[in-house]
Amino acid sequence: MTKAIVPGTFDPITVGHLDVIERAAKIFDEVVVAVAASPDKNGTGPLFNVQERVELISTATKHFDKVSVKSFDNLLVTFAREENANVLVKGLRAITDFENEFQMAALNWKLASSIETLFIMASPDNMFLSSSAVREIARHGGSVSGLVPEGVEVALRSKFGHG
Repeated sequence: MTKAIVPGTFDPITVGHLDVIERAAKIFDEVVVAVAASPDKNGTGPLFNVQERVELISTATKHFDKVSVKSFDNLLVTFAREENANVLVKGLRAITDFENEFQMAALNWKLASSIETLFIMASPDNMFLSSSAVREIARHGGSVSGLVPEGVEVALRSKFGHG
């Protein structure tokens, strides 16, 4: 049985993330969406706390067989070992993603060479999409319809007082 981890901050989860998760679920026997606590990412905390993100992702992925959602606040390779997972799945949108993810993959390999990293290219429809862009659009009252699951859209409007 091959168990994969799809890690990220997911602040918030987007349709691009869901695409990578769904595609990973078609390849692997089991997929764990690993939600990083990331309390100090970019010098600020996430918009949604880790429990809110787990709940939003759980709702958005409930129709996927073989997918579960868990949070973690330790090294990714440590979490993967705890989950008995042997693959990390990372989505790539652009060359800048590759540079960063390539470095992280090399470090993870150095820490745990038995855990492979698999990159899944973003579909062309989602190559432009990022959680930070979604937060900016929502912060200014713009529509994020079609960019995030419906429950996330509602949560963003509530978070920013837009409805």
